[in-house]
Amino acid sequence: MADLFELTALEQWRSLQQGDISPTDLTEHYLARIERLNPGLGAFVTVTATAALARARFVETEVSRTAPLWGLPFGDKDLQLRAGVPARLGSRLMRDNVPETSDLLVQALDTAGGISLGKTNTPEFGLPAYTESLAAPPARNPWNPAFGAGGSSGGAAVAVAARLLPFAPGSDGGGSVRIPAAACGLVGVKPSRGRIPAASGLDVPGGLPVAGPLARTVADAALLLDAMIAPDGGRPEHPFAVRAPGGDEQLLGAAIRGEGRFQLGVMTTSAWDDAYEISLAPEALAALTVAVDGFAAMGHGIEQTALSADPSYAPAFRALWQLSAARIPAETPEQEAMLEPLTRWLLHRGRELTGRAVAEALSTLAAYERSFIRQLAGFDAVLTPALALTPRPVGWYDAVDGERNFAQQVQYTPFTSMVNVCGLPAITLPVSQTTDGLPMGVQLIGRPGGEATLLALGAQLERTLRWQDRVPPVF
Repeated sequence: MADLFELTALEQWRSLQQGDISPTDLTEHYLARIERLNPGLGAFVTVTATAALARARFVETEVSRTAPLWGLPFGDKDLQLRAGVPARLGSRLMRDNVPETSDLLVQALDTAGGISLGKTNTPEFGLPAYTESLAAPPARNPWNPAFGAGGSSGGAAVAVAARLLPFAPGSDGGGSVRIPAAACGLVGVKPSRGRIPAASGLDVPGGLPVAGPLARTVADAALLLDAMIAPDGGRPEHPFAVRAPGGDEQLLGAAIRGEGRFQLGVMTTSAWDDAYEISLAPEALAALTVAVDGFAAMGHGIEQTALSADPSYAPAFRALWQLSAARIPAETPEQEAMLEPLTRWLLHRGRELTGRAVAEALSTLAAYERSFIRQLAGFDAVLTPALALTPRPVGWYDAVDGERNFAQQVQYTPFTSMVNVCGLPAITLPVSQTTDGLPMGVQLIGRPGGEATLLALGAQLERTLRWQDRVPPVF
C-alpha cells in the first residue's frame, strides 16, 4: 500500500470519506513529515501541531463529511491572518504580530472542513517573486535545494512539492501562485477577478491580488478551488455587486472529465517587452514546444499570436506595485530599518506618488485590460511560457538595489503580471524538466470566468505527460 503522502489530494479525500483513514491519521502523518523535512526546505515558518490535532478531532466529530475539504490538511500562507497564530508577513517588522481574528479566506477554508497545520513561508509582505526574506530561512526548491522556490507563495509550493501537504492555498497579485508552482513542478491556478468571494481582488486598487490553489494534479487544484469559491459546497455568496462571469458549477468535474477541443493561441510576447530586455531561456522555449506538440496531437487548433507593443504598461504597473507598499506600517526610522532594501524602495516610491499619478496608472491599466482581452478574444485560451528563465539560485536577486531587483523579477517572470491586471484566469502546468532535473512549465490564460476550460485543457495534457508521477529527490 502506498504511503498516504503518495496519494493525490482527491485520493486522500476519498479514503477519508470511505473511513479508511481518519482526519487525525492524516494530520499526524503530515506533521511527522514536516518535522523531518521542513528544517532543510523552509516550507513552513510556523507549525501549529497541537492546534492541528485538536482541529482534526473536532472535524471528526463536529463537521459534516459533506464539507468539501473534510479532513484534508493545508497550510495558511503567512500573509493570511489566523486568530492566535503569529502572522509575520515575511517581515522582521511584524515579528510580534498575533491577530485576534481570522481573515475571510481562513474562515472559508475552515468552513470547508480543512485542517491548518501552520503558516507557509512568504517574502516580505508578499511583494517579491522569490521567497528569501530576512525574517526566515529561504524556501528551497525540493528538486534542488540550491535553487529558490519562487514567490510569493514559495513556502506553499515547497510544502506541496515535497509532499508535506496534499495541496495549499496561495495568493497571486502578480504571479505569486503561478511562479512558485512553475518553479517547483506543480499546477497553480490564478482565478478570475471576483471568482473567489473571500479573496476576490475587488477590494484592492487595480484588482490585482486573488487567492488560488497549488497542487500536484489538475483535479487536486480544482478540488481546493471549488472549496475556496463555495466553502459550504453550495452557491457562492459574493459580497460585491460585480463578480466573475461563468456559472456556479463545480470545477472539479471539468478537471476530472478533461473534455473538449479548443482554439489556442501561442504567444511569447509580454507586457514588459518595451521596458526591459526579455530573453527566453532555451528550456522555457522547449517547455512551450512540449505543450504545443501535445495539444496539437489532441486536435486542438493552434495559432501563433503576439501582443501589440504598449509602452504605457510598465510605468503604470510599477506605480501600482509601489502603491501597494505605501501602506506598510513603518512610520519611524527604526521601523523602516527593519524592512529589507527592496521593500524600503517600494515604500518610498509608493509614498511619493501623487493622487493624479495613481489615477493615471489605474486608468492606463484599465485601458490595457480592454486592449489585451480584445486582442486575444479569438482564442479559448492562450499558451505562453510560465517563466522566461529556469528556476533561480538562492541568493541570485540583488539584495541592495531595489531598481535592479525589480528588473530581475520582471526578466524572470514577464508573463504573469499582465494576467492580474486584466483580471483573467490562468493555470501553470509543469510540462517538462531541464537536463539538471529542474521543473519547467507553461501558462494557459483563459477568458473571463474561463477556469473550466483551463482545467479541462490541463487535465488532457496531464494524462499524456503524467507529471504527477515525478518525485523530487528530497525523498
